[in-house]
Amino acid sequence: MKPTILLPSASLLAFGASAHALEIPHEQYQLDNGLNVILHKDTSLPQVVINIWYNVGSKDEQPGRSGFAHLFEHLMFMGTTRLPGSGFDDLMESHGGWNNAWTSEDATDYYSVGPSNLTRTFLWMEADRMEGLGKAMTTDKLNIQRGVVRNERRQTHEDQPYGGVWLELPRVLYPEGHPYAHSVIGSHEDLQAATLEDVISFFDTWYVPSNASLVVAGDFDEQQVKEDIQTMFGAIPPFSGMIGKVETEDVDTPVQPLTELTDQVQIPLTVMAWHTPASLQPGDADLDLVAAILADGRASRLYNRLVHTDQTALEVSATQWSQHLSSVFIIEGKPTPEHTIEEMEATIMEELTRLAEEGPTDEELERAKNQTSMSFLRNLENLRSRASILNRYHVLTGEPDYLEKDLERYRVATKQSVQAAAATLNTERLATLRVRPEPTPTEETKPVENTP
Repeated sequence: MKPTILLPSASLLAFGASAHALEIPHEQYQLDNGLNVILHKDTSLPQVVINIWYNVGSKDEQPGRSGFAHLFEHLMFMGTTRLPGSGFDDLMESHGGWNNAWTSEDATDYYSVGPSNLTRTFLWMEADRMEGLGKAMTTDKLNIQRGVVRNERRQTHEDQPYGGVWLELPRVLYPEGHPYAHSVIGSHEDLQAATLEDVISFFDTWYVPSNASLVVAGDFDEQQVKEDIQTMFGAIPPFSGMIGKVETEDVDTPVQPLTELTDQVQIPLTVMAWHTPASLQPGDADLDLVAAILADGRASRLYNRLVHTDQTALEVSATQWSQHLSSVFIIEGKPTPEHTIEEMEATIMEELTRLAEEGPTDEELERAKNQTSMSFLRNLENLRSRASILNRYHVLTGEPDYLEKDLERYRVATKQSVQAAAATLNTERLATLRVRPEPTPTEETKPVENTP
């Protein structure tokens, strides 16, 4: 018997004529200063989510100023004149709300979650940050968060097992000067070199209404929210300059085909990466399906071959890492002690070649499509996730209601299109990063102690 799929509520998903048609009901409009506003009403629970998406990520940073977008994710919680110090968190949490943020190569997203009676408070707090954070910025605040981010880099990359891979990967894949050629977290040197003037200039350039999209999702009074948004955000002046579009040439092959690293680990790791089409572009969805066919679940090709049958790998994964300018397809694997990285990589390429030559089976393609559909549904169950989805689609396509079109890309995928996508994952376009355990000193290499 097939399991029953429970959808959250009738108000959550509006199904169109097709049994598979999905949408997130919403209203969209724009203020005179350029702020995009999206309202998503859902009265199933007395809660509200405020999501504000700034269209700036590490790809927009100037040379010598890497890590600024992520640094600002931290600085945005350092207080304004009206909410000094930790006032943003204190006010929100004292009334039962919570917040967080994330930064990527392409965007910075802030969200607040709480009971519906905090809607006006949340809106005022976000408007206060947008209008007043730059004016209240100080060298002391910069120094505090500069230290926090540098310590985060150490914890998540430098001192984390295998963490150095993700610092090296951008340099391996992209030429110097490419918007994606450096890590989101930035370098110690660039973070140390940042001045108060640099930070204020970055804020004044990117944290402006015309570069932001505001989603209000949940149980709220629509008329009151519209009035509050106009009152609180409408008076913030638009940016008087020009925010230039990031220009870049397509990159098809990696800068460095093979990179060998060592780390304080016991098990080797391989990361195999290819340049792939940008998010929502032709081929992007097919490569998502390729990733599912290769490594999603015990029935997937790589898991079944490497982990279950041959037992050459302890674990293996695959993902299509979709980004605005160009994407990356990544396969990770750790070999068993009886086998080498090279043996594991050879088996992975055998399976990729077989998929490229024969294509997926009907069963594999159907399973991958079903997994994708379920992933879409799971994302829609959560109000916070829906708010983020609306903003993401708006930024990528100009259409917050792109959900059905997005899912359709997977529905129309064929065995031939998936086969063609797999064929692009060949050795000529491959970048491989290997992490091996640091060698232990042998008796021959140990320093000789002087005897008295």
